Amino acid sequence: MTIYIIRRLLATIPVLLIVAVVVFSILYLAPGDPAAIIAGDQATVSQVEDIRRNLGLDRPFHEQFLNWLGDIVRGDFGQSIFSNRPVIDLFLQRLEPTLALALTTTIITILLAVPLGVVAAWKAGSWIDRLVMSFAVVGFSFPVFVIGYILIYVFSITLGLLPVQGYRSLEDGFLPFISHLILPSLALAMSFMALVARITRASVLEVLAQDHIRTARSKGLTTGKLLFSHALPNAAVPIVTIIGVGIAILLGGVVVTESVFAIPGVGRLVVDAILARDYPIIQGVLLIFSGVYVALNLLLDILYTFLDPRIQY
Repeated sequence: MTIYIIRRLLATIPVLLIVAVVVFSILYLAPGDPAAIIAGDQATVSQVEDIRRNLGLDRPFHEQFLNWLGDIVRGDFGQSIFSNRPVIDLFLQRLEPTLALALTTTIITILLAVPLGVVAAWKAGSWIDRLVMSFAVVGFSFPVFVIGYILIYVFSITLGLLPVQGYRSLEDGFLPFISHLILPSLALAMSFMALVARITRASVLEVLAQDHIRTARSKGLTTGKLLFSHALPNAAVPIVTIIGVGIAILLGGVVVTESVFAIPGVGRLVVDAILARDYPIIQGVLLIFSGVYVALNLLLDILYTFLDPRIQY
């Protein structure tokens, strides 16, 4: 096990290096000149060149990349072009709303989608199964921003039950905190729940056809114990996999959701940076998100061996 973990950790190094090259290349692939943007429309050519020189944009690509990578290793993600503040400070300042939204979405998804998938597998072919699968199709069909606007119209504008937009910290009280997260979390969780429910149904349905389940059923076990103590644990690997992958996908959905609900999180920070062409922020956040994605995949690989002892590496 230890050797496998070390081997997987070493395997992430070239992956992160490739990601770093791609992320840094955004500066060259994206349209527009950061120096010209900073200088403004009225700047002269010499002023633009001075800014390029100060930013190090006049150096060769490999030299800029190595300098940037060295700073990243030391924990320096650069400074925002327009606010002149460290990128890592801006990221940490916006991290709480994003983490709260992602955590709430994940909890809602697991609490609703996994039981729905298990029940759909148990009642395969029935109206319950068709209802769950119809929900899955609807969840996949609608974009996050469409679901978000529908939820706002129904629960905020029409019924007046929940706030339309914004975010309140947990320090302001649990009720204001959770009331501002319910709608964005539901909007973000719809497609995630649909995916988890479908995978859970397929995995549990496959396990229910195995001999040990028929043996457990013949012993007179209750339906709940049969499903959640025998079938679900044996179907856990693909379910945990899709939950882990879904959490990584949430990072992309957060950008849209935070924009719709005006949540001042990392997603809004990225959108604002893209509109302003603040490349250090874009590069820093993308690199951090990529690192989180790689770490989640590493954690899943290690978790497999605990969920299913038959898996050997």
